[in-house]
Formats: sequence, C-alpha cells, structure tokens
Amino acid sequence: MAKKLPLKQRYAALTRDVHWEPTYVDSAKVFPHTSFEGIKVHDWSKWEDPFRLTVDAYHKYQAEKDKRLYAVLDGFAQSQGHLTLSDARYLNAMKLFLQGVTPLEYQAHRHFAYLSRHLDGPGPRFAALCQSIDELRHTQTEIHTLSNYNKYYPGFHNWHEMHDRVWYLSVPKSFFDDALAAGPFEFLIAIGFSFEYLLSNLLFVPFMSAASFNGDMPSMTFGFSAQSDESRHMTLGLESIKFLLEQDEGNVPIIQEWIDKWFWRSYRVTALVAAMLDYMLPRKVMSWKESFELYFEQQMLGGLFPDLAYYGIKPPRHVDQAIQEKDLLSHQVYWTLYQFGHAAAFTTTTPEPSEMEWLAQQYPDTFDKYYRPLWDRAQRIADAGGRSFVVGALPQLCQVCQVPMLFTEPGDPTRIAQRSSIFEGERYDFCSDGCQWIFDREPQKYRQAWLPVHQIYQGNCGGPSVPDVLAWYGVQAGDTGEYRGSVEHRNWQTWHAQLTEQVTSVGS
Repeated sequence: MAKKLPLKQRYAALTRDVHWEPTYVDSAKVFPHTSFEGIKVHDWSKWEDPFRLTVDAYHKYQAEKDKRLYAVLDGFAQSQGHLTLSDARYLNAMKLFLQGVTPLEYQAHRHFAYLSRHLDGPGPRFAALCQSIDELRHTQTEIHTLSNYNKYYPGFHNWHEMHDRVWYLSVPKSFFDDALAAGPFEFLIAIGFSFEYLLSNLLFVPFMSAASFNGDMPSMTFGFSAQSDESRHMTLGLESIKFLLEQDEGNVPIIQEWIDKWFWRSYRVTALVAAMLDYMLPRKVMSWKESFELYFEQQMLGGLFPDLAYYGIKPPRHVDQAIQEKDLLSHQVYWTLYQFGHAAAFTTTTPEPSEMEWLAQQYPDTFDKYYRPLWDRAQRIADAGGRSFVVGALPQLCQVCQVPMLFTEPGDPTRIAQRSSIFEGERYDFCSDGCQWIFDREPQKYRQAWLPVHQIYQGNCGGPSVPDVLAWYGVQAGDTGEYRGSVEHRNWQTWHAQLTEQVTSVGS
C-alpha cells in the first residue's frame, strides 16, 4: 500500500513538480517577458511560497467563505436590511467603491492570470494563479453584494462604464493602466507590494469596520472575506521583493526606484479613500489620519522597511510629504468633490454639526482654521435655498495621478501646489514633486495619459455641455448633485416614515 506523502512533498508534487523544462524550444522564447526590465534571476527554485495551498485545498477554503457570505446576503435582502443602514448618505461611499475599486479587482485578475503563464518559475506562477482566482472572486462578490442596493438607490447601475469614463475615476483607472503597461516584475511591485500593502490596508480594514458600524453587514462580510485573501497577497508581494533582492545585488536600485514610484502612485489613489473615511460615513470609526498613522507610519515605515533595510532598500522617496499631508488630504479632496458634485456619479453634501465637531477633534491643527469656515459658508448658502461653490469650469489635472490640482504646497495649506516640466517642447503640469519625479523618469509613457478634461475639450466625451458629458458617462437623473432633497434622500425619508407607521400600528 502506497504511503501518503508528507504535506510538503504533496504540495510540491501538485504544484512545482508539474513544471517541465522546454527542450525543443528555447526557454527565452517560452518566457519572453522577464528579461527586458534589467532584473536578473539566477535560480527560480529559491522562491519560497508564502502559503502552501494546493488547488483542491484552496477551492475548498474559498467555497466555505462564499457560503458564509451568501448566507448573509440572502438574509439581508429578505429582511429589507437596507433600511437598517445609518443613513442613505452612506451609500455614496459604496457607489465610489463599486465604480473605482471593483473594476481594479478584475484588472488584477486578468493580469495575474497572464503572469501565471509568463513567469519563468513554477513557484511564482502558481502563486499568481491563486491570486488571479482570488481577484475574480472579489470582483464577483462585490458586484453581488452591492447589486442589492441597485434595486432601491440610484448610482449603482452603470459602474463598469463609469470606471472607463468619469473624471474622478480616471485616478484609480490610470493607476492600474500604468501597472498593466509595465513589465511583470514592476507589476508585482506595483500591485503585490505597493497597492496591497498601502491601499488594501487603508481601505479594507478601517472602511469595512465602518461598513458594519453603519449597518451594512453584507459589505462588512465581503470586506473581511476579501481581507483574508489580501493578507496572502501582501505576503506574495513581500516575497516577490525579497526573492528579487536576494537573486542579484544589481536588482536593488531597480526595485528601489519602483518602490519610490509606486508608493507615490498608490498614495495619490488613497486620496479618494481619505474622503470616504472622513466625510462619506455618517457614523465614523477611524479618521484618515488615524488609519494612515497606524497602517502606514507604524506598520510599514516602522516595521516593514526596517526589515527591507537589510537588503539595502530605503523608505520611499517623498514619504515625508505624504506624512505632512495627513492633516489636510481628506478635507481637500472632499471639498473638491463637493464643488464638482454636479458632475459626479454620487451625491455630496455639507457635514452635519456633529460631524464637524468630530473632524475638529481628529484634526485640531487644521480643521477649524482652514476648513470649518468653508463648510460654514456652504451651509449658510444651503440654508438659504442655494448650493454654493458649484464650479462650472473644468479643473486642471495632474499629468501623472490625474487628480485635479487641489493639493497645497508643503508647509502652506493656503497655496495650491503646481509643478511643470517641458518635454519635447510641450509643458506638462503636476500636483506635487512626487508626480513630477515620476514623469521626468518616464516622460514618453506619461505624455500619453488619457486626461478626462483634455478629452472633453477635444469633443471626445459626448458633447460640449455638462448634460452631454453626463449622458456619455451614463449618469442618470438622481445619480448626482446635492444629497439633501435628492431621490435617495426623499425615498429614505418616505420608507422610514412608513416603517414607523407600521411599527406603531403593530404596537397598538
């Protein structure tokens, strides 16, 4: 009777041992994409798999998580759970999540599937295969979860087309387009390391806790179901870096530049997350500043980068500027979204008085001084029956991160930061030193950026007027503008009035 293989040998037999060396075709032709970036790999067998999962164990594990998730979804839908949310305003954050994050999951699925064929070593190929399946599962569960809200609330209906077209969604989209246009090793640093460590921690952990706090049990469930996968993805990203650093000392400066670049690119995408945490949640759990200090400053700068220093890796370039902005970022971003709320695929409004007090407590050095006066004035105009600060013009965009020029000079929150570079006789503008450095390093790549404002001016976005552009976006009546008095606000009030009447009649 054959003996059962030990776990480690069984894992090798079902993963790495299915690899074979090509004989009648040159290996460089079978795997043509892992040599042009300058990275040297001498021994693929040195790759250490962070999670030793076979395909059968992996699918069993994921199926169990799906059963728990879909049980929550069914119960929530059958019990009209959407009426137990803290407020309909909360759903604007989930619209932004569906429009901006879910399509990125699918992009990651496609490219990790590509890497599962084109990476030379069997270890990273199998790891990429597992992550590809993870990302597809995340896409599906997020769509299924949020589709329940599409039955009752505007803004959820056209997220996939909006991701490709809407101005503020070009920020996350351009990030992934940039990563997909890079080589395989740079992609692993961009997504497996920078994106997973920075954006996933700052989004999935505090924000999904906030989903629960705001009565959104389905989103909390899919968030924490995905976060267990994200932990594996972060470990894969870190293993990729360590493996490449240990293979050849010539890899160190290449990887350092990638870390510098992708930290800043990831950080600029988190600007939207900052606004979600501080302004788009009726019930607050953790401020952007608190989450940034915990998940970036303490865990990454204080824990991860000291470990990488052993290999010669330094903290990312421009990290000090990111730290300086933690008191300003969310306020600047949401104020811009409020000003251009008529052209967004969600509604915006002024903070409630209790929220203003919370913001003042969280940001004692900046909120009352710089931002409360803006919101007070906006509220006075709203109380008089108007909507203030609606900007009719189109904003200037950063050539690299594609965020409107809303960030301020380091050390001076009253002065908009603007940088520019001349390349082949044309001027390109940037929001920061970080974005300018990225452009100057690869100008041929970033000069091709699809900037929404430029495309509108060129007539490529449905027409010359705001209604024309919104129709091209797929934005419908009720999707956009001021929250107070909107379709979802009126419906929310009507449904809760009916619910109160039902409870009163049953009680009597």
